Amino acid sequence: MAPPAMQSPGELSGGARPHVMFIPSAGMGHLLPFFRFIAALANHDVDISVVTVLPTVSAAEADHFARLFEAFPRVRRVDFHLLSLDASEFPDDDDPFCLRWEALRRSAHLLGPLIAGATPRVSAVITDVTLTSHVVPIAKELHVPCHVLFISCATMLSLLAYIRVHLDKKAEPGRGVGDVDIPGVRHIPQSYLPQSLLDLSKLFTKQFIDNGREIINADGCLVNTFEALEPVALAALRAGKVVPGFPPVYAIGPLKSHTSTANDKPETTSFPVAWLDEQPARSVVYIAFGNRNTVSRDQLREIAAGLEASSSRFLWVLKTTNVDRDDNAELTDVLGDGFLERVQGRGLVTKAWVDQEALLKHPSVGMFLSHSGWNSVTEAAAAGVPLLAWPRGGDHRVNATVVVSGGVGVWMELWRWDGEEKLVSGEEIGEKVKEVMSNVAVRARATRTGEVAAMAVAEGGTSYRSLQEFVGKLKAT
Repeated sequence: MAPPAMQSPGELSGGARPHVMFIPSAGMGHLLPFFRFIAALANHDVDISVVTVLPTVSAAEADHFARLFEAFPRVRRVDFHLLSLDASEFPDDDDPFCLRWEALRRSAHLLGPLIAGATPRVSAVITDVTLTSHVVPIAKELHVPCHVLFISCATMLSLLAYIRVHLDKKAEPGRGVGDVDIPGVRHIPQSYLPQSLLDLSKLFTKQFIDNGREIINADGCLVNTFEALEPVALAALRAGKVVPGFPPVYAIGPLKSHTSTANDKPETTSFPVAWLDEQPARSVVYIAFGNRNTVSRDQLREIAAGLEASSSRFLWVLKTTNVDRDDNAELTDVLGDGFLERVQGRGLVTKAWVDQEALLKHPSVGMFLSHSGWNSVTEAAAAGVPLLAWPRGGDHRVNATVVVSGGVGVWMELWRWDGEEKLVSGEEIGEKVKEVMSNVAVRARATRTGEVAAMAVAEGGTSYRSLQEFVGKLKAT
């Protein structure tokens, strides 16, 4: 579906209403929180424009942008064309999303005229953390407040803010990052850190450190979390324990979809939902490892064997490539002959994009086997569904610490992630699935977390008040 044409700048002039320009980056893990926050802010008498980089990296990105503009026609689309980036300049980095972030950073100077020339006048910018080091200075030069929408947990935000201090303290900076003791938050072993961060020459690491250095100059940080989930990290950031003078932190989560009834209707009749409707309450294991995370063929076979051995009903959203447009593998080739036939009736495997938020809220789902990407963690928390965390890379192990401390679920700390050689056997996977599915205490904690999450976003709750405070700040600008 093609996005609608951009509306003329003066077409929806909002008078005294604040005009917020969103500058997201790439990857559905980054874009989904933006779409959800844009939808939430659209209900607060705020004029909104969204910088849209075309073409998108993945088909899912293009589809979700189209849905956003269809559901909220008053939201302006501002097309942004990147300068070309020679990928051969980064021979050791083939992550298409990281390369897109770098292309955005190098084209960021072109954003200045877009911000300065917008009508009505832009009263605030909200950008992605991956662009912080370049967008914040541009907004400051234009005297426009700039806020960062942080798409991971507050614990990860504290790591981002503190990493430059940690590296400056190291007696031997060339010896790698090492364990990180974040003041007022927690000890982060090196094995929990994003793998790319361990190599100081990596593109991601340079971006991470640059963004961590600049974020202190932002006017505020919006985080998709809630007070009861991460009280220690949020308190430490706000008190200046992590780094002195850190900007205001608004815990506004868990963010949820705010699509129109018309847009919701097709999802309610989708084939995964129809299949779930036929299953008993809390009987289904939902398996998904995010939109950017692939799992090796050998490990996929072990997961299949574990699900088969567990005797549990399951819904498995399977990926074989980093970018969905490249995923053309047949399920039979991936999972082996006979698997789909043997689990027919109690197992459903799909490569289609699904509304994960809606699936987790379905009464038949009893557990979520996940990479513990932060969107998945917050969606599980909101749904009150126990999450079995199997981190795959990036911020996932840091997120998994919150899964445990926040009562969202359990973490198999010894299970391998990308780059580690050991396979997790199907036997071990099957046993753990059965154990978590039958664990009454784990389920009770997850249910309670879901109740607390609902209270946070309800009128008068902590996240509700935090959002109201932020909107009030926008309108006072």
